Amino acid sequence: MLADTITKVNQILRGWIHYFRIGMMKSFLIELGKWLRHKIRVIILKMWKRPKTIFRHLTYLNKIMHCHFSFEDIFKVAYSRLGWYRKATGNVVNFILSPKFLEKDKGDCPGLVNPLSYYLDKLCIM
Repeated sequence: MLADTITKVNQILRGWIHYFRIGMMKSFLIELGKWLRHKIRVIILKMWKRPKTIFRHLTYLNKIMHCHFSFEDIFKVAYSRLGWYRKATGNVVNFILSPKFLEKDKGDCPGLVNPLSYYLDKLCIM
């Protein structure tokens, strides 16, 4: 499910950037990238559903990504009563599910395209 979502988002994003490439939209793409990563983090947390699963996955990714968050910090996020969108804005989730992590290809799941870097690398003639 996540692979399909990221693939579809990447296709739409690339097409949108190609269509509007004439305009100067660097500052807009910075904000769009932040918003897009936030929404993908929400989707990931919703896929994990239960607090126990969220805690297990965040603990595992904390170890792999070397973020050095304590078990208490991760526990607070996982068992928080806040909504999905508020959970995804916290420091723990933002650092563990960082842009570098979201842009990596993971097996069958493609990485999320960074709109600004795609625009500057592929389309900008400067």
